Amino acid sequence: MATINKLKSFIKEKQLLSTADKVLLAVSGGKDSMLMACLFHDLGYQCIVAHCNFQLRAEESDLDEALVRQYAEELGYPFFVKRFDTEKYAKKHKESIQMAARTLRYAWFEELKLAEGCTVICIAQHLNDHIETALLNLTRSTGLQGLLGISPRREDIVRPLLCLTAEEVEKTVAEYNVPYRDDQSNFSTKYARNKVRLEIIPKFEEIQPEFKAIMIQNIKHFEDSYSFIKKQVNAIREQVFQKEENRILINKAALAPHISDSYLLFELFKPYDFNREILIDLQDCLDREMGQVFQSSSHELLLDRDKLILRPRASVGKLEIKIEQGTKVVDLGNAELALQPGSIDYRNKEKHQVDVDAELLIYPLVIRNWREGDVFVPFGMIGRKKLSDFFIQQKINRFEKERVAILLNGNGEIVWIINHRLDNRYKVTENTKKVLTLVYK
Repeated sequence: MATINKLKSFIKEKQLLSTADKVLLAVSGGKDSMLMACLFHDLGYQCIVAHCNFQLRAEESDLDEALVRQYAEELGYPFFVKRFDTEKYAKKHKESIQMAARTLRYAWFEELKLAEGCTVICIAQHLNDHIETALLNLTRSTGLQGLLGISPRREDIVRPLLCLTAEEVEKTVAEYNVPYRDDQSNFSTKYARNKVRLEIIPKFEEIQPEFKAIMIQNIKHFEDSYSFIKKQVNAIREQVFQKEENRILINKAALAPHISDSYLLFELFKPYDFNREILIDLQDCLDREMGQVFQSSSHELLLDRDKLILRPRASVGKLEIKIEQGTKVVDLGNAELALQPGSIDYRNKEKHQVDVDAELLIYPLVIRNWREGDVFVPFGMIGRKKLSDFFIQQKINRFEKERVAILLNGNGEIVWIINHRLDNRYKVTENTKKVLTLVYK
């Protein structure tokens, strides 16, 4: 009963599950996951059992599947199995067998979770896995966060056995007489994790017999340190990063006191997936190269005059809409253009609303993205101007330019740089007899 009470307390302390949750149990047939199924049954959770047959060990893989199926039936849990051609997938995607199995496993778990109405996916990793992960991460460039080991919960993935050591798992399996099968690949040191478990940790234990307990304490210290750092970073980010619609504005002057601190800069931009190399370039260019864009896997950052503009990466959609005579409203996706009869008194003082001489319009009109080489005659002027030069004079940055649409007359001339400037050739004059008012919303 000690083990089940320990598990129950851990689930409550870490807020991993509620009694209302429907749980997907990932069960391989090994002692860890089979014990998890047993304990969850005794705790009364509503569960399904999911088993992956990676078909890597011939008959052994099929025997694992048969055991898990039989035990799920004994517990009264619905059983689901998925067979994968893991070697074929790994070869096709140029991944290791371990990475391919991981990718296939979690993709199927998520799919099954949704199909069966589960709320969480439980993985049977224990404290020893926690220690092994922290040690493995010392060989990778993960920073302090990598030394935290395994998180008990990340989104819908829950690891409830992180309160138990491997020794406690083994003892409880024997106590409860839980059936299981050993995967012989777990004893092969050709895999990095096995090498850590079978060779490296025993060497540390020769130096310090209480090494595992001390590592758990160290991981807790790392967690406390990282939590403190996150609070400081979040406070600075809230001061410097200002949200505006679907983008973030970062005042250069506010960022300047922190720009030389490479670690802090990395933590500030970590939620947006910028790596250290890109941020080093940002440090070098911050005060010198306006208009430069830095990209991560998910976001892009524009250096503007007095600020940085951060937004999710997204391809700009191609815009080309024909407008027939009599059209009243045009849908532009995230905005609309209204066309309505106007009065001759309006003098085009608003960017979002203009009056044009309706008799000069040749239908169909066209709305499209601006293009390099486009020219127009700005309202109030006589000579032509390139749109690119107009944008520079108006201090319209690269990101904003991508969203600029123009209204073309049927003869190909620009009528209006929408929401920016009317073409002087289409303004209302004393000779105008019919006015069309265009309103951008």
